[in-house]
Amino acid sequence: MVSTSDLAGGVGELGLALEPAQLEQLVRYSDLLVRWNRVHNLTAVEPGQTLAYHLLDSLSIVPTLSARTHGDEPLRVLDVGAGGGLPGIPLSIALPSAHVTLLDKVAKKVAFLRQVQVELRLPNIDVVHARVETFRAPAFAVIVARAFATLLELVRLSRPLLANDGCWCAMKGAVPRAEIEELEHAQLDVRIAQIVKLHVPRLDAERHLILIEPS
Repeated sequence: MVSTSDLAGGVGELGLALEPAQLEQLVRYSDLLVRWNRVHNLTAVEPGQTLAYHLLDSLSIVPTLSARTHGDEPLRVLDVGAGGGLPGIPLSIALPSAHVTLLDKVAKKVAFLRQVQVELRLPNIDVVHARVETFRAPAFAVIVARAFATLLELVRLSRPLLANDGCWCAMKGAVPRAEIEELEHAQLDVRIAQIVKLHVPRLDAERHLILIEPS
């Protein structure tokens, strides 16, 4: 079980300032994830790894997303292959002014996401049960993906959903050199805009965020 104090410490190391109510929501979300995972197999990570591997890992991209917020317009974020809600649920809690759409094709995962939405009273999320290639909606400023697909597959499948001035944010472990090369050779009129090395407290593993933009 994740404690509020441990979470607060990790959040502080990320340079984020969250309110006590936000920390409490993240802890409750973690508890729901562990509870549902015992029955529905939503994630492969053990309960003791939830803080670093799930919560802090997801929150590590908040500064990047915050930098893409302009004026009073809500940042529209799509979490493709949201699964158990990572990173979408932590992002929606840490960025209450953003609007996050959680998209997944697996019914049991969508059921869990809807339960989280109800229990945590998250007004800034939508949960959609659909395949990304058939889903249509107004364009998103940011499309995030964590353990969803290769960079090429991500871009190909979700291209119609990205705003012209938007970006894909793909969460990866080590820098995926082969995936980057494959994407560049595909000539899809996109470019690698930035590769951000992430520091995730208490996670002894490489983590990178690959930002891709239309060229």
